[in-house]
Amino acid sequence: MTLTKIFKYFVPKGRKVFFPLFEQASSNVVDMAKMLVEAVNSADSDFREDLYSKIDKLETKGDEISHQIYIELSRNFITPFDREDIAALTGAIDDIADNIQGSANRMSLYRIDDLIEAIRKLSMFILQGSIEMDKAVKELKNLKNIRNIADACIRINSIEHQADDVFDRAVADLFLYEKDAIQLIKYKEILSALETATDMCEDAANVMETILVKNA
Repeated sequence: MTLTKIFKYFVPKGRKVFFPLFEQASSNVVDMAKMLVEAVNSADSDFREDLYSKIDKLETKGDEISHQIYIELSRNFITPFDREDIAALTGAIDDIADNIQGSANRMSLYRIDDLIEAIRKLSMFILQGSIEMDKAVKELKNLKNIRNIADACIRINSIEHQADDVFDRAVADLFLYEKDAIQLIKYKEILSALETATDMCEDAANVMETILVKNA
């Protein structure tokens, strides 16, 4: 068997393995973000709890996908792009899921019924960032539409900056107007987890930009 045939034997397998897993992971995050937005915009506490539970199950599904990617990294000698970038992108997507689940879990455990506007805004930013991340991930399999990936990454960066502004203003307002110290701590932890999820969207975008540069 020639080296060319050997190369063709390994490369398609790597592409067929990794890209579907990336897409499953990113789509799973979008599903989680949609449920989060639906939950924080609902006045029905039982309905919110049901959505929080579903988010928790999807986070476990995301962990399983990430685990499978790492297993494939150990199995495949040739990968579609650098191994460290595959690991970094997997970790960033998983971190988005972790922080969505963490936000939902805190709202459930802290029994937060008065969902302030900043919580709804940050949840929407997470959804917007996740959708853009998902679009970019789906373009990675051929790298023919580099402009689409780059544009999605730029939009994610813009979303993250807007989320920072909302977070800073919300925390400032808490210190100015919230008289209950326990409530203040609860809200700040929830807001921090939500804002961190948008940071993780930016981290995923940064990894994809690195992949573009290396494979241009």
